[in-house]
Amino acid sequence: MAVEQLIIFVKNPIPGTVKTRIARTVGNDKAAEVYRHLIAYTQSLTRMLPWHRTVYYADFVNPNDGWNSYEKQLQQGTDLGERMLNAFRERFKAGAQRVLIIGSDCLDLRAEHLKKAFRALDSADVVIGPTSDGGYYLLGMKQLHPFLFENKPWSQPDLLNLTLKDLQQKGVPYALLEELTDIDEWEDYLRYI
Repeated sequence: MAVEQLIIFVKNPIPGTVKTRIARTVGNDKAAEVYRHLIAYTQSLTRMLPWHRTVYYADFVNPNDGWNSYEKQLQQGTDLGERMLNAFRERFKAGAQRVLIIGSDCLDLRAEHLKKAFRALDSADVVIGPTSDGGYYLLGMKQLHPFLFENKPWSQPDLLNLTLKDLQQKGVPYALLEELTDIDEWEDYLRYI
């Protein structure tokens, strides 16, 4: 099994289930269209990368979509933290020595960010790509740290600060990438089109 692995968390682009904050402004169908754009971007970004790539679906594994050249799995867990923890656990159990996870909603993300993240794990145990809204677009590690997924305010503005505080308290060396912006609101998307 590949020692460096990339996890990509996605949802199926079903109107009413994706980009709900965008949907409040422009409706469910337009929000699903935005999410399809985000997925297509993430596919084009990751398709030719040299690492083992696994797509983890939130709701059901789509057997015939743009992710056909990737390993496909179903997310397992009751909240985002548990689902990410289980995905990392699976990848390490499969023999990975360095694992990164990304979502599918950052149009600022480039292949160079992913390469920098894997390189950061040469000297740090954890790497984080922070977002401008107080969360993160990337999390990577070279061994499993379950505390990173426990009692966290997912999708809230203090997620990054609480995560960094936990790392500091436990003495875990970490690295930060440059801050990027996720597409969570309609205004975020408008900046790109």
